[in-house]
Amino acid sequence: MGVSCAKMMKDKILQQSIALFEKNGFSETSIQDIVNMLGVTKGTFYYYFTSKEQLLMQIHLQYIDNILEQQRRIIDHSDKSWKEKLFDVVYMLIHQIESHGASARIFFRELINVKGDFLNEILAKRDQFRFNFQYLIEQGIANGEFRDDLPADMMTFAVLGACNWSYMWFKPEGPVPDNEVACIFVEVFLNGMKK
Repeated sequence: MGVSCAKMMKDKILQQSIALFEKNGFSETSIQDIVNMLGVTKGTFYYYFTSKEQLLMQIHLQYIDNILEQQRRIIDHSDKSWKEKLFDVVYMLIHQIESHGASARIFFRELINVKGDFLNEILAKRDQFRFNFQYLIEQGIANGEFRDDLPADMMTFAVLGACNWSYMWFKPEGPVPDNEVACIFVEVFLNGMKK
């Protein structure tokens, strides 16, 4: 099997698994369900993945590696203020639900099914995302763009908590587009709800 054919099959397994995990949940989806939907054998599955858990870890890694890279590019952008970078990261997180909705939902919903070394690797990357975000806030504080009377770690948890939970309710086809959701979030984060 050529390299491109092998990559195509691996991608097909990943995409079909994402669809099934989103619809039925990780625990309720069997390897047999996955191969049945693809019309291949279990041997094909095991050629690419040692287990369903490794497959789930791959889905998590693809998602977190993608948002870590986007976050890094945003933070490293030298021509933007820290407020602009805050908006860009918030927008990126909301937009991921639109562009990678199933993967986003699996990333947040199915972490409970990631175990052992797989879990440690995913948690380390999630922590890195949080530390990077806290760095963004700390730089905004140091630059006088954000208030300095609140702890940066608590601001980080508040913003990420709101963004991460949006996978439960944000509907890309709904009346409020991702850009507007990001604008509302940033307005609340920076200026609160007080009149």
